[in-house]
Amino acid sequence: MSTQQIPLKVTATRLVRAVRLFMTSDVGGRAAFLLASLIALFGGVSALNVVNSFVGRHFMTAIAERQTAEFIRQAILYAGAFAASTIVSVIARFAEERLALLWREFLTRRAIGLYMSDGAFYRLGVQGTLSFPDQRIAEDIKAFATTTLSFLLMLLSSLLTVFTFSSVLWLISPLLFFTAVIYAAFGSFMTIVLGRPLIKLNYNQLDNEAAFRSGLISVRENAESIMIEGTEQRHANRLSRQFDDLAANFRRIISVNRNVGFFTTGYNWMIQILPVVIIAPAFMRGDMEFGVITQSAAAFAMLVGAFSFIVAQFNSISSFAAVVARISSLIEAIESAHGAPDTRFERIEAEGIFAYERLTLTSPSGEVLLKDLSVLIPADRRVVVTGEGDAAGAALFRATAGLDMSGIGRIVTPSHQDVRFLGQRTYSGPGTLRQIVAPSKPSAEATDAEILALLKNVGLARDLMPGDLDSEQDWASLLSPREQQLVALASALAATPSYIVLEKADAIFGHELLAEILRLFAERRIACINFAEPGAPRSAYDAVLEYGPGGSWTWIDQRARGEDEARPL
Repeated sequence: MSTQQIPLKVTATRLVRAVRLFMTSDVGGRAAFLLASLIALFGGVSALNVVNSFVGRHFMTAIAERQTAEFIRQAILYAGAFAASTIVSVIARFAEERLALLWREFLTRRAIGLYMSDGAFYRLGVQGTLSFPDQRIAEDIKAFATTTLSFLLMLLSSLLTVFTFSSVLWLISPLLFFTAVIYAAFGSFMTIVLGRPLIKLNYNQLDNEAAFRSGLISVRENAESIMIEGTEQRHANRLSRQFDDLAANFRRIISVNRNVGFFTTGYNWMIQILPVVIIAPAFMRGDMEFGVITQSAAAFAMLVGAFSFIVAQFNSISSFAAVVARISSLIEAIESAHGAPDTRFERIEAEGIFAYERLTLTSPSGEVLLKDLSVLIPADRRVVVTGEGDAAGAALFRATAGLDMSGIGRIVTPSHQDVRFLGQRTYSGPGTLRQIVAPSKPSAEATDAEILALLKNVGLARDLMPGDLDSEQDWASLLSPREQQLVALASALAATPSYIVLEKADAIFGHELLAEILRLFAERRIACINFAEPGAPRSAYDAVLEYGPGGSWTWIDQRARGEDEARPL
């Protein structure tokens, strides 16, 4: 779990950068219109609050002086002002929620686009530099969008309140105005001093909550294995430790909140009594009417509340600072993952070419696994990659598939559309079989009969009906690992690539079914490269790439040798 201090200045810088990015995006025009509408609406609310203060002043004076006609007139004005304030406030809330949703949509789509492109999601998992990116995209972006907008609008409302009520309070008493400014400044300073640890603690709490939730999900997804292996207690102990970390950090948050609460509660109580203490002597001397006391109390509370934005919202600000830091670290980590991987070999795409050029791969400890591999994989050939041990074959498959490996040289593959990879483990995930098998083809090109026939041809034994193709299911839990591999193979065939690269297909499908699959490849003129287990049969292949000790390798063209043997002398 990562921990860090998040200075308020850094939070403000990140916030300004995020706002600028949003306002200059393709949805910036809609956002600017909604924001302008909100500014106008909040200005209306502030103006209506001033009107309410004067109406309330005359209303209370009419009561004190027993003026029935004036009382009725002010009561009607009071009701009208409250009705207008209600309408404007509700419309402002509606516009605020629409703008928050627009911002969340923009941020989430941008984050998903960055996260799922160029292998960033994979590299983040391998590097382990970022904790719980899923929670940051799902929860933190939501909190960031809604809270940021809420804070910006509260700050706007505070500025408007300061602008409108400063003059009201100055007209009543300059002393009261200066008291409000000094009191609010003192309160803000003390709140920051007492509550600053909350920023780091809230950051840690978000990670602790995510870790505990992730542990519970992991237990649910692996319930059968845990039950069979009898490891319930080990997993229970781990969940307990995660919850202990969560609870311990939250206890520290509660302690800081207690200290802040002692100050802010007393601070808020004093707001109610200070203006009365200052104004009451003037009323007792007969220098002002009774309604001025209520108006001054309301105006003082409004102005101090506006100046005391940090005092009133510090708990929310501390949580918000943590969210901003998590979102910023997410974007920074994703952008860094888009950079070149930590490898010295080159990967390029070339139409119709699959080759290794002077490729040397090494293990993390520096051991040479393959040395100066230079092979051109011909089109329409079935090739098996095998040899002694397993490390060299696994490293070559990973490097070919685009996973990070250490080495030098060059790997040349066709474009992404012309080559498909099937690893030892596949993940179908939720969706429909049509989406999984033929995701890029409209139904007019991939008919129900064609999809069902393809699934049958690759060996899927389930009796599927056309209606099953559009059934939304979690196929990862409904299909066995072998069946998921067959569905993935059908999806690869549906894409009609030039090459299909398999990992340990002999162990997954069995030799008999694999022979049928290789014949299916031959019929469709698809080249196949199978990174097989050591000792795998070779007779069904056109060529063998055999690796040996010390990084050695041998290329055996069985088709050419067979043709030579069959050629008459």
